[in-house]
Amino acid sequence: MAEKSGADILVECLVDLGVEVVFGYPGGAVLPIYDALYNPPTIRHVLVRHEQGATHMAEGYARSTGKPGVVLVTSGPGATNAVTGITDALLDSIPMVVITGQVPTQLIGTDAFQEADTVGITRHCSKHNYLVKDPAKLAGVVHEAFHIATTGRPGPVVVDIPKNVQIATAPYARPELKVHASYRPQTKADAAAIDAAVEMLAAAERPVLYTGGGVINSGPQASALLRELAALTGAPVTSTLMGLGAFPASSDQWLGMLGMHGTYEANWAMNQADLILCIGARFDDRVTGRLDAFAPNSRKIHIDIDRSSINKTVDVDLPVVADVGSALDDMIALWKQRGHQQQDLSDWWSRIAQWRAKRSLSYPETGPEIMPQRAIADLYQACMSTGRDVIITTEVGQHQMWAAQHFGFEAPNKWLTSGGLGTMGYGFPAAIGAQMGNPDSITICIAGDASIQMNIQELGTATQYRLPVKIFILNNEYMGMVRQWQELTYESRYSNSYSDSLPDFVALAEAYGWKGIRIEDESQLDAGIEAMLAHDGPVIVDCHVSKDANCLPMIPSGAAHTDMLMYGDSVAGSIDDKAKALV
Repeated sequence: MAEKSGADILVECLVDLGVEVVFGYPGGAVLPIYDALYNPPTIRHVLVRHEQGATHMAEGYARSTGKPGVVLVTSGPGATNAVTGITDALLDSIPMVVITGQVPTQLIGTDAFQEADTVGITRHCSKHNYLVKDPAKLAGVVHEAFHIATTGRPGPVVVDIPKNVQIATAPYARPELKVHASYRPQTKADAAAIDAAVEMLAAAERPVLYTGGGVINSGPQASALLRELAALTGAPVTSTLMGLGAFPASSDQWLGMLGMHGTYEANWAMNQADLILCIGARFDDRVTGRLDAFAPNSRKIHIDIDRSSINKTVDVDLPVVADVGSALDDMIALWKQRGHQQQDLSDWWSRIAQWRAKRSLSYPETGPEIMPQRAIADLYQACMSTGRDVIITTEVGQHQMWAAQHFGFEAPNKWLTSGGLGTMGYGFPAAIGAQMGNPDSITICIAGDASIQMNIQELGTATQYRLPVKIFILNNEYMGMVRQWQELTYESRYSNSYSDSLPDFVALAEAYGWKGIRIEDESQLDAGIEAMLAHDGPVIVDCHVSKDANCLPMIPSGAAHTDMLMYGDSVAGSIDDKAKALV
């Protein structure tokens, strides 16, 4: 058996595992790996401008393709710069393998140049991590890392490889996967739990299907099964931020997103339901509002592959530990086997119609400025008229919520955003990663003027690889969500939320070889969007919108999920300290 260096073994493993793209940045501790990547037969390396950008690109690639994202960074600051993206992937359950260089084994613990305790630092923000000290064990570790990252509840796995291990040699053969006995994610639901869930759903008079990112993580078949279950039961469907697209926004059964900036009808339906079937969501604090007032009269079924997510924040009546797709398949089969028919839900839908009549997503258009909601709605219509596949990413802030509210998603894996960690700087690199994985799609990052600057250096990456990514900036010259909270809770004391030195985004675009478009009033909106979509290269659109528009509806901090602010409501401008602590 021929011996190979640790670096060659690593590259061989990546090829064997079907890796097509690696997002990375070279440095001293990974030079042997980069030398092995000098002429790889099947792997494309994307040179990023910052390691955080690499992790978000890998997330966007993974979320849009269903394949694991792969990152390669050096030791010390290379690894620590990746921590934000690793944590983001953990909270949003994104499959990712992060390969980090490390100082030679004999220097570990000596405060050597560019040394950091990568395993220690990432222990609590990764699904699993490794420090490989023997090249003979490297292949087994890499294959195991990919298995762990992509099975069960997906997540990021870190593999830390000292430089001398990359250079040392060992015999190489493709390893047989041997996973620890302690890692056995349960994918098949208990039959008794499925039986109970079906009977509870069949008997419900006011059911709601509450869906989340777990449906999308389970694969396209899970989304198809969700749609089938909704058709069989006639139940209304709502979703978390991460679950948008699993159920079509055009369906009459769609209630819209729920939670802090969800629709009035979604939050009230959750409150008044007699049965909540939670499918791949986790009862996040942004969904529940004040826990003691959340859905007080409902029975709750929770389907989740992660046992630790069940009964974590909200006690449920029936836990179902399983892969979402598998559980839905079993439920549908049993529903049909027993000949269940839809309940008469006409009274329930009549109540929902009354809540819908509130038109909670409506907004005033009275002044000369473009309302940001209008900009998103027009962008959506223009994207649909192209007839092409469109992938939307967002940064984090008001624009993120407006996009979730006013851009309709019909299919999974077309909406990429940072839900759990709420990472400003996520959207643009994620768009690059999605474009790499979906070269024929239109990929658009909806951004704010503040958050786009978090990783704006990646303009150079898109230029280098000729990626036709579009950035649509809702420019209100504020850190908008911070300004909104200051208006609503701190009596409009706008402490350090105004951006008084913004760059000329059009000139910046042109400096990187991009096309720049400026939209300053509504008469320019449609033409500007059309020009963006028609251009076959990368584009930045600087769309100037109303500076003081708030993202509504909104559940204020410390309030119940039915206590929602909407346009026209009076706002006190302050809240008590207990509520402030929950923001």
